Amino acid sequence: MSKISIITINYNDLKGLKKTFNSIVNQSNKDFEYLVIDGGSSDGSKEFIEQNSDKLAYWISEKDSGIYNAMNKGIKAASGEYILFLNSGDFLVDDTIIDRVLKIIDGKEEIYYGNLFCSQNGNRISLWSPPDVLSFSYFLDYSLPHPASFIKRNLFEKYFLYSENLKIISDWEFFIFCICKMNVSYKHIDLIVSDFDFEGVSSLKENENKISSEKEIVIKKHFPLFTEDIKVLVYGNSKRFKQFELLNKNKFKWNLLKGFMSLLLLFKPVKIKKYISKI
Repeated sequence: MSKISIITINYNDLKGLKKTFNSIVNQSNKDFEYLVIDGGSSDGSKEFIEQNSDKLAYWISEKDSGIYNAMNKGIKAASGEYILFLNSGDFLVDDTIIDRVLKIIDGKEEIYYGNLFCSQNGNRISLWSPPDVLSFSYFLDYSLPHPASFIKRNLFEKYFLYSENLKIISDWEFFIFCICKMNVSYKHIDLIVSDFDFEGVSSLKENENKISSEKEIVIKKHFPLFTEDIKVLVYGNSKRFKQFELLNKNKFKWNLLKGFMSLLLLFKPVKIKKYISKI
């Protein structure tokens, strides 16, 4: 059994598939299995996969019901101890990444996660480097970089596969559940593993409302007693609150702000006035 299973899902993205495929099969250390799950593409992707099937441990090309349905097919077919999802358009940053990762992954942790570049239109726009220590408040705004995370396969068997009812953030659900509720072990690999194609569904601005509504569903499902507390945490992580904190460190500006707020609240309820006077 290979230590790592790399899974690529694809649908009508032949150009992205080739980029991803080449970055994987050209690795200097080939001690991994590679699986491609295609959604019944009609752009030549299926033919490309067939022509290169000798480099794959498993592949399939058939209609699916969405991203997470395809990922779950890959999980069920994989046999590696850890799973890495590298979807069409994403790629490993150089030919030695798997070799370096294998020297770090010793099987002691259940999730290993590295860093990744975020790219748009072929240009790298940012570096995503998650913290070494994760927290619930971190997950309210962020997730782990999926194309740079090595997830122990038996976690999917022990808990659940990706929820196919969610269309965008099912991987976020899996991470926040495993780490914040089940306390699975993890380790940050301080290594840039992959380059993430920022054109994906979760990155599109028009999907922000959908992401928020799906996160609300997940919180109510797994953390129902914390829904009100989460509102406070979200505010605490907000840009406005952080600006408020900076002002608090400057005595002159803080007193100026208090005076201005008192002026604004002259005609507000007494309870609010009392609160402001205590700040």
